[in-house]
Amino acid sequence: MGKLAVGALRAVLLVVLVGTVLVQALMVWTLVSGQDPEDGSLPLTALRVITVLGMVSVQVAVVCVGRLVTMVRRGTVFSHAAFRYVDGVIGAIVAAALVWFAVTIVNAPGQRDDPGVTVIMGGVGVAVLGVALIVFVLRMLLAQAVARDAEASQLQAELAEVI
Repeated sequence: MGKLAVGALRAVLLVVLVGTVLVQALMVWTLVSGQDPEDGSLPLTALRVITVLGMVSVQVAVVCVGRLVTMVRRGTVFSHAAFRYVDGVIGAIVAAALVWFAVTIVNAPGQRDDPGVTVIMGGVGVAVLGVALIVFVLRMLLAQAVARDAEASQLQAELAEVI
């Protein structure tokens, strides 16, 4: 992975991390201060709490991806230590899907006249779970690569003994 790609990805991850922290701070400030500028047509307190939780899942994913990028740059990504971060990304994606389903549930009563919106929102949640499954398949590929790397190391050691 090139230095430019790593630098660009780290910059994007930093912007996302700072942005989510700012959104969380604003949501928590609005909840704590009790000053709600909205008209109250939606259950905004529930949506703000859900937003804060959703931002946590994004932050977990960003930190895990950042650690994986560091491992790629160092050449240590094909190790058992990488699984912790890949599992963190999978967990964060599943948590984001659950948060999205919570948004769908909170929003559903307001969509009685047009239930298609709720169905579409549910479909988006299922699609997010599909992304988690894709990352899980990539985790299995990583497991195979780690096993092959360990096997290659063992064969090289045996060959060195023979020579």
